[in-house]
Amino acid sequence: MLSIRNIVKQYANHRALDNVSIEIEKGSVFGLLGPNGAGKTSLIRIINQITAPDQGEIFLNGEKLNPSHISKIGYLPEERGLYKKMEIGEQMLYLAQLKGLSKTDATARIRYWFEKMGIQSWWNKKVEDLSKGMQQKVQFIATVVHDPELIILDEPFSGFDPVNAQLITNEILELNQKGATIIFSTHRMESVEQLCDSIALIHKSKKILDGKVKDIKNLYRNNTYRIAYSGILNPVETPLFNINEEKKDEEVTQLTIQINPGYSSNDVLKFLIPQVQVTELTEIVPSMNDIFIQNVKN
Repeated sequence: MLSIRNIVKQYANHRALDNVSIEIEKGSVFGLLGPNGAGKTSLIRIINQITAPDQGEIFLNGEKLNPSHISKIGYLPEERGLYKKMEIGEQMLYLAQLKGLSKTDATARIRYWFEKMGIQSWWNKKVEDLSKGMQQKVQFIATVVHDPELIILDEPFSGFDPVNAQLITNEILELNQKGATIIFSTHRMESVEQLCDSIALIHKSKKILDGKVKDIKNLYRNNTYRIAYSGILNPVETPLFNINEEKKDEEVTQLTIQINPGYSSNDVLKFLIPQVQVTELTEIVPSMNDIFIQNVKN
């Protein structure tokens, strides 16, 4: 759906994006990841045509990105942009009409979303009278009210308590199930695990990793397992595995091991079962948080 090709963005002496290319499939939830200052926001601003690239091109549904695409995109920025003195209903009408809706259609859709989010009574409230989390709800509605094909969410859970974070998560998944493509920029790796089909990791202005989440996690598997057993294992030394960590209590011993090349978890079980009572043998697959840290720590 979105093809980002060889994007370069330079600000004075700082190169924010250095030849970045990303392909985002239609109907996917795509995680755009990276530490602060990596270039994520610069790329998001280019997709939204707030700024232009110095080099490279972006295509939306096969067409070179142009002003007519603005109505097909919904953007929730990390720095929120609501008018604090305006009444919420009036403000939502204004923003929806900027995206091409008639006043009648905008009113109907806003009322639908207000009811869906449980804020029917907020129409005449002013933004400045709301908490940060309440403002977030309003901003989210402004992002999706025109039913965009592409929804870009930059740190969408900032300011939400766990209940409202789950509410927004459910809405994101429902919009995706109805066909919307989601670009999701966040530092919350647990949200990436929960929501994203694919990711791209940008670090120091360059894309350093991309692909489907499951494929990336498989790529970083290193044959590490957690074992729990009761009894006495003697001797522990074996060519099958190396012990990374050992914990003991009165009845159970827990080992974190790395199985050596040429051996499998079945071989480990064959070694253990004649000696001890095995209660757990679980592969430790690196989390997206582990993979993120490993790639950006330098």
